[in-house]
Amino acid sequence: MNNSKLSVSISSKLIGTTRTHFFSDGEFNSGFIATVGIDFREKRVTYTSRNGEKSTQPFKVHLQLWDTAGQERFRSLTTAFYRDAMGFLLVFDLTSEQSFLNTRNWLSQLESHAYCATPDIVLCGNKADLDDKRQVSSERALQFAKEHGLPYFETSAATGENVEESIMHLLDLVRYS
Repeated sequence: MNNSKLSVSISSKLIGTTRTHFFSDGEFNSGFIATVGIDFREKRVTYTSRNGEKSTQPFKVHLQLWDTAGQERFRSLTTAFYRDAMGFLLVFDLTSEQSFLNTRNWLSQLESHAYCATPDIVLCGNKADLDDKRQVSSERALQFAKEHGLPYFETSAATGENVEESIMHLLDLVRYS
């Protein structure tokens, strides 16, 4: 796991791009345009297991974050990147009902094209800071995650809420699966 490739698969414009940028660079940039095809970022992190192991020594992990386009027209291009990824963040927009509805199709794509039949996936509802524009309830998203056996995080690329936590949780899944 010292050189892990994680894929950020999104079902809406911008949200994966702003999340990966926030995680890799530590800042939010509202001026991003939608991903066309694939965007790539890298970050080195010191990883310590969060699954309750005793006396786990931290070690360095080189993450490769692949932000794949959420638009249907790029699907044939982006699915090729799923085969080598060790884990996936499936990100949808909490302020878009359609984005949430698309997660079922994206989940199917991940399961069809990933390195194994049951890849490590963390479901993330992004834009948690925009509560007044929310179209997808926490309960509905949690129910979907439970039905599919996925951990669920509500995140905000604007504030950084749960961005690092969701990625570290995915690293835990990758390491212990």
